[in-house]
Amino acid sequence: MTRILLTSIALCAATATTGWAQSPPASAEVTVGGKNISIRYSAPSVRGRKIFGDGGLHVPKGTYTLYVWVQDPAAWQLIVSKQTGQWGLSYAPSQDLGRVKMTMAKPPALVERLNYALTDQGSNKVELKLAWEQHVATVPIMVK
Repeated sequence: MTRILLTSIALCAATATTGWAQSPPASAEVTVGGKNISIRYSAPSVRGRKIFGDGGLHVPKGTYTLYVWVQDPAAWQLIVSKQTGQWGLSYAPSQDLGRVKMTMAKPPALVERLNYALTDQGSNKVELKLAWEQHVATVPIMVK
């Protein structure tokens, strides 16, 4: 696990919003090779709501430790911990402020040494990029 200290950031990630009203039943059916396949589900309506869009982890001004969960090498998660002052593997999940999925890519060549990079994207947006070995993971940050 790796750490870095950040101040006054809000991490952005896409999330889905769910409604509280009961949704009407719907179904989809098909017959293939004499076999029937059917799906029965609830079909919510938009009704003027924003269903998909900006959500994320809001990080108040302060100092935090960042960890990267790499259990699945193809799907890293950035962990923002409220606990500071620790080093290495002394990670306490109970101190998580939250987690954000990172966007994964492959570097053009082997990245020998772990590298963190912060890039100004304009309009108070920053990209955090971690690169190591055959992996590049990014997450957008919105500064408020």
